[in-house]
Amino acid sequence: MIRIAAALAVAGLVMGGPAAMAQPKAKAAATYKAPRLPGAKLPDLNGVWQVMNSAGWDVEPHAARAALQMRPGPIIPVPAKEVLALGAVGAVPGGLGVVEGGEIPYTPDAKKIRDENRANYLDRDPEVKCYLPGVPRANYMHLPFQIFQSDKSLMIAYEYAGAVRNVMFDDPGPPPVDSWMGQSVAKWEGDTLVITVTGQNDRTWFDRAGNHHSANMTVVERYTPTGPNTMRYEATITDPDTFTRPWKMSMNLYKRVGEDARLNQFKCVEFVEELMYGHLRKEPLK
Repeated sequence: MIRIAAALAVAGLVMGGPAAMAQPKAKAAATYKAPRLPGAKLPDLNGVWQVMNSAGWDVEPHAARAALQMRPGPIIPVPAKEVLALGAVGAVPGGLGVVEGGEIPYTPDAKKIRDENRANYLDRDPEVKCYLPGVPRANYMHLPFQIFQSDKSLMIAYEYAGAVRNVMFDDPGPPPVDSWMGQSVAKWEGDTLVITVTGQNDRTWFDRAGNHHSANMTVVERYTPTGPNTMRYEATITDPDTFTRPWKMSMNLYKRVGEDARLNQFKCVEFVEELMYGHLRKEPLK
């Protein structure tokens, strides 16, 4: 009986530990003082950052599934013919999701488009064609990004497709044209970098699951250092053409260290030439 009680006590500590320690951890994160830029009062965000989640596949909570695009099977859906040979490599890992509240608040019409996107993933996902990913998607893809920061300027470079964001601290006014990565205007709120992104076109997605938006979307990002090699990332999405209300996603970013603290080159345009233009050959490949 004593052994059983001891075992239950240990189990209770293990199971209850995270919950019991949540408040002190939150307090520690809130009071964390990030290193400063040399000769400046601003927190130093320089470095190579990357997520450790499955938001790039689907920002909503999701179970693992056999493929990004499925087709009807004799009993249950099976992978689409185009991805069948990939087997487990083409499967989707499960994820807890990063959307606060769990579900994106689509309008009925916009949700139908999301479902159509998902059913036609191979033809519609801009990532397949190496188009620029947009914001916030660029921040939680499977490849890292690097922040270059001084006391007066800040730039974010992404390994995927060589995407770049020039983050401005002087607001130039409305974006002159819509673009894939939009216009980023920043300010500081204490140690939190707040970036407002406008002027994105409507062709980018949030993930590989067909979640989409219109050209009227505004994204407000918040980057808050929470530890020596961690940063909290939040993005609030406002788009009345697509969603019934503003909604937010949040996740942790992790800083790469050592020999991993660099970006490799992944300029994928040349990798999709055959996919996009192979049919124009005089004699298309079979």
